[in-house]
Amino acid sequence: MVKEIYIIRHGETELNRQGIVQGRGVNSDLNDLGRAQAEAFYQKYKDIPFDKIYTSDLKRTWQTVQKFIDAKLPWEKLSGLDELAWGVWEGKPNTEDARDAFREMLQSWENGDYTAHFEGGESVQDVYERLKQPMDVLMTRPEEKTVLLCMHGRAMRVFLCLLLGKPLSLMTEFPHQNTVLYKMGFEDGKFTVLEFNSAVHLDSLVIGE
Repeated sequence: MVKEIYIIRHGETELNRQGIVQGRGVNSDLNDLGRAQAEAFYQKYKDIPFDKIYTSDLKRTWQTVQKFIDAKLPWEKLSGLDELAWGVWEGKPNTEDARDAFREMLQSWENGDYTAHFEGGESVQDVYERLKQPMDVLMTRPEEKTVLLCMHGRAMRVFLCLLLGKPLSLMTEFPHQNTVLYKMGFEDGKFTVLEFNSAVHLDSLVIGE
């Protein structure tokens, strides 16, 4: 294998817990559970010899991998890894109207209307296009053999479709709880899934109220 890429979603934030969409425009911190998830991931994978860490520009991603950063591993932010911008719905209460709006939008995407978007927000096609830059980074830096990449739920689903050449209508095939891992291999110009939706690091996590 030429390269191994560990792609994880950020740890939980308080808005995650409340079911409120954050998106690209809400720059929230991890909550206590999110910090515990980050610690559990670190303890499981701290001995992997990562050559590079990539995060989005949003602090919930770099807070999730902060201990790796503190260990002086090279770190770079890529704005292309930011979460999809949900526009007018970002940070709004998790009401029935909000849930209906999101159900309709997700259905549009599953039906192949990838340019559908909320007012002031991005479509999944927009995110797909900007994720080509991070993909290019991964493909063109051969010296980075083992990479840790922390990003966001919806963007991660889009990214996995991009890396694997799948249509965006299949985004739902990629579950994405907080700090879940997709380990990818890159060889002969192709990406493959080495570990799918792994959360083994969370098995020992005791969640308090």
